[in-house]
Amino acid sequence: MIEDNQIKAQVSPFAIREGEIKTFDGKDGYVSMNQIVHKIDIGHINEIHFAILELVNEFEFMTSRQLYQMLEIKGIDPKSQDKLNNKLDQLVKSKILTRYYFTSNEGKGIYRIYCLEKMGKYLLNSKEIDCKWQPSDNTKPVPMIKKRLAGNQVLIAYLRKVKAFDSYIVKPAINAKVTGKIFKATGGSVKLVKNQKAIQFVFEVIRRESDWQKKIVDKMRLYKEFYENFIPGDSGFSSMPQLILTCEDEKHMVETFKEIVKNEVEIPQIKLYFTTDLRQNEETLSNTLVEFVLVDGKYKMENVELKLLDM
Repeated sequence: MIEDNQIKAQVSPFAIREGEIKTFDGKDGYVSMNQIVHKIDIGHINEIHFAILELVNEFEFMTSRQLYQMLEIKGIDPKSQDKLNNKLDQLVKSKILTRYYFTSNEGKGIYRIYCLEKMGKYLLNSKEIDCKWQPSDNTKPVPMIKKRLAGNQVLIAYLRKVKAFDSYIVKPAINAKVTGKIFKATGGSVKLVKNQKAIQFVFEVIRRESDWQKKIVDKMRLYKEFYENFIPGDSGFSSMPQLILTCEDEKHMVETFKEIVKNEVEIPQIKLYFTTDLRQNEETLSNTLVEFVLVDGKYKMENVELKLLDM
């Protein structure tokens, strides 16, 4: 598998493209549970297939590359990307997983997205693994799926590249106590521990969907409410977490910051950090965060060096 720092992409694969639609690439028709049980009995579906299922259940949408990296992290050797793709094909043909790709005005997407099918839920339930999947989950629009994929990439980067990494949550629920609204951070959260001190990062992924400016302002109002009323233990955080906005590219960070300032949804209690999808491909994450600093009456974008994020 090509290492992250060897990827030469100029545009994030998880950026929104004009006219983009989600295209079905799974299997039509009917597969019985008896057929699947037979494949399990003869070893055609084995523990690595179940490990894949558990990951897709946890992350909801994943690319084959993300699955490969997560299997490695869990100590499971996929052997090669091709061998993993063959296993994914088996799961798709058995209607345990299904598959999509994105098509836009620029053409067909270069990667496939995997998510659960009904048979996958049955198999997970048979192993007493909690699975809240329902068929409507697979109908989510392109921006929501791309936020999840970009969030996955961030979590995997911290898992693989940060020595202080301790744990992660894919969909942390956060409580805006005044309005009583519970919302989810679209990019997940990580807990880092160094010298017995813990800090938690919360990632909010922003995509250039049609009404993205309104969506980020509305979401920042919820975050603002959470931070203004924070006490230790709120939403499972022992101390105030660091919020990081994950944007599509460098220009998008500036655009997002302008919207936040213009609509007066800054959060005085914390420094607001930004990053981009492609910054997660760096060999070390210690220089991947950005903040906007007021210099001589104008905001200036500066890199933030955090030794905590070293390998």
